[in-house]
Amino acid sequence: MARRIAFLNYKGGVGKTSLVINLACCLAQQGARVLLCDLDTQSNASIWLLRLERWNRIISGEDGAGTTFRLFQPNPPPISDLIMRDVVQDRDGRPILPGLDIIPTGFNLVDLESDYIGQPGRPAYVHFREELAKVEGDYDFVLFDCPPNVLRASQCGVFSAHDIYVPANPDALSLIGFTLLAEKLAAFQDFSAGFRRHSFGPVAQIQGIIFNAIKGNTDVEVPKMRMQLRLNQFKTTRRVARSAKIFAARVRDATVVRRAVTLGLPVPLVSSESGADADGIVGDYHAVARELHQHTLTLPS
Repeated sequence: MARRIAFLNYKGGVGKTSLVINLACCLAQQGARVLLCDLDTQSNASIWLLRLERWNRIISGEDGAGTTFRLFQPNPPPISDLIMRDVVQDRDGRPILPGLDIIPTGFNLVDLESDYIGQPGRPAYVHFREELAKVEGDYDFVLFDCPPNVLRASQCGVFSAHDIYVPANPDALSLIGFTLLAEKLAAFQDFSAGFRRHSFGPVAQIQGIIFNAIKGNTDVEVPKMRMQLRLNQFKTTRRVARSAKIFAARVRDATVVRRAVTLGLPVPLVSSESGADADGIVGDYHAVARELHQHTLTLPS
């Protein structure tokens, strides 16, 4: 059964999408089958991996069955039709990272907040969870790239996930974002509890904080100490899992990440093409991926 993981922080700009994409790449390189669900209306993950021209063809209906929002429109296609398989391709359209698939999104996902009607007593997140169940057996990991809020699109990922991990920068704003996130998640989990069926699995909890995009000469230890204090407080009030932790592995900032975006490739593939270690950031991503995998193995399913 796939391990379903949501990545979310109430503070934007923490490098969440770059972390999710490169963790997905590392997991696929380790032999895992990975489905990335882009639930962020900014569509950064979709545009990055599909490249702009291909993404434009998808949202215009020229290629594929559409984007995430099609699931919530009348006469939706099967969710399997929305999956872009082996999404990472070279310039000639040949797959170069087998095992990494994506359900892409477009800017119209924002309309989920106002246009979705659905059936009475069946919120969007229940519908999404039911659809995801039809394909999750094909994967080892399903990763949700969620926007920095707990509105309908994020709710789909949170309600469907086993675990929630919080990308963060070592700064005060990330601490504030984490605090707000824990409060909003608690309210959503209470509200949605009546819609949860046994087959959906247990309620997702925050299981970890991952420091990301750390700039050179940044003092990480003081922000880490403050984040750990807040994490301990939330453990006491049960707003995070007892097993929640700050990851030992962390990701540094590097210019190769910006280059990877323009090339439409995850960072490890850019590095392998150039023959360089990209200042060690590839090792950072692989270390976080290994720690994530090991941590999930200790958690209940």
